[in-house]
Amino acid sequence: MIRRALALALAMAAVWQADAAELTVGAVQITDFGGVPLDGPVDRLIWRGGIAMVSQDDSFGGLSGIAFTSTDQHVALVSDRGNFISGQLAYDEGNRLFGFIGVRIEPIQNSKGAPLPRQYSRDAEAITTVLRNGVPEAVRVGFEHLTRVAEFELTDMVPGGAAKEVEVPEWLTDTRTNESLEAVCVAPDASPIAGSTLLLTEGVIDDDGQHVAWLLGQNDKGPLSYQSSPAVNPTDCAFLPNGDLLVLERGVSFLAFTMTLRRVRAQDVRPGNLMVGEVLLQASGGTIDNMEQVAVHTAPGGETRIVLGSDNNFNDWERNLLLEFALAP
Repeated sequence: MIRRALALALAMAAVWQADAAELTVGAVQITDFGGVPLDGPVDRLIWRGGIAMVSQDDSFGGLSGIAFTSTDQHVALVSDRGNFISGQLAYDEGNRLFGFIGVRIEPIQNSKGAPLPRQYSRDAEAITTVLRNGVPEAVRVGFEHLTRVAEFELTDMVPGGAAKEVEVPEWLTDTRTNESLEAVCVAPDASPIAGSTLLLTEGVIDDDGQHVAWLLGQNDKGPLSYQSSPAVNPTDCAFLPNGDLLVLERGVSFLAFTMTLRRVRAQDVRPGNLMVGEVLLQASGGTIDNMEQVAVHTAPGGETRIVLGSDNNFNDWERNLLLEFALAP
């Protein structure tokens, strides 16, 4: 019986591993942002260019979160259908983003090492990298519908393996909608809450009308909130190296997407506080799309850049964009 069970487990593991596949992703460079040329100012940022990504494989899309898993531009993304998409961002001689290469896709696994069984459990909305001793060793993924947070180990910069459930507040677990947990990010060493994980909700509103948030940490743990806006809701978050928090917000106006990127001061990200962000960037219409991803990294030339990405929802009329900006001096 033991041998039979072991053989079955090995066979199933082989099948699940075979679900990992390579993808060819084409990219078209974007040099104009709402009439602003490369290196031109856009609100409080500098436009550095971007790409629109396409693939003949219909499993590519629904990209809801992005995280950098190495210092040489390897990234991992999560999709609405419960997949990890991993690869490397490619830059040209001018340090402009021009492609997404070495791409592979594989199912996100549950705690038993099996692919997530139902769409209700697959709706991954956020991903952030966990550093240990300064080295990327894992990612944390936030899910809505079956609301939860799980950690996955990195192997050769690619996340995978069985999920390790991360304990979150019961009220969050019980909020089983598609507007629950939308953003997850880990504070850097320079932050007053270094190492803590921030959870930010899209549609969970407290008695004061603000978005409910929570900090997971040993010394910094508990509730806080994020100031609501009438036309947009939070869709992702990321920390700058100095500990300031970036929050990406998205809305719809006159049948077009709108987007706001805000910065919250590092000292304002603490338990019990209302986080209020200053606007760094606002955009709408054809310049953007359904913006759901934000990440911060060091570009090949050494510049700190902000990447904003979109989720095409597997629709032909929406795009998979990656747009890069630098902070204005």
